[in-house]
Amino acid sequence: MNTKITFLAAACALALAACGDKSPGTTDTTPASTANTPAATDTMPAGTPADTGDVSGTAEGTTVPGTAPGAAPADAATPAASGSDKPAAVVTDCATEIEGTDAMQYNVGSITIPASCTEFKITLKHPGTLPVAAMGHNVVITAMSDMKAVAADGVSAGLAADYVKPGDTRVIAHTKMIGGGESTSVSFPVSKLKSGGPYEFFCSFPGHSAVMKGVIAVE
Repeated sequence: MNTKITFLAAACALALAACGDKSPGTTDTTPASTANTPAATDTMPAGTPADTGDVSGTAEGTTVPGTAPGAAPADAATPAASGSDKPAAVVTDCATEIEGTDAMQYNVGSITIPASCTEFKITLKHPGTLPVAAMGHNVVITAMSDMKAVAADGVSAGLAADYVKPGDTRVIAHTKMIGGGESTSVSFPVSKLKSGGPYEFFCSFPGHSAVMKGVIAVE
């Protein structure tokens, strides 16, 4: 009997030992594979330009680099030369007739003298009604580079001197100052215009030379 009890006790001990060697199962805490994880969402607002660094055009009203505000584009047409919007004077027998009006304008923009002429005559008519003190006109011929200085000096000379400085060697020729209904003329050697230049004719009444001027040349 004691032998059975001993055998059972040994068997139980062996069973308990076997149970004690078996460790509890461990939990696999590794995150599941992310292979199927959805791709990151593109948060760029719809309609946003992919790249705004290269703008091919300029908005209306903006200034193009390299040009001052309000300036014309580089390839804009250049305004025509003074007097080019008016017809050329009609020349006959080395002479021409032009007009200066109450609107402070000559009726021609250029005078071309034939190279065959030795003397040339310019006749100025004033078809207006205003008196010489208010809207007087004359014709003064100088080199284009001298025109502004001659006109400025003429202002100081006054109406009695036809607004031309007495003895001014820069003046090639000039008429007297006339008012509405009057006419005057001047003749001069064409040789005076055959060297140097370019040359201009203009009215020396104060302020008139800004608009009353034109080119005179020998061809």
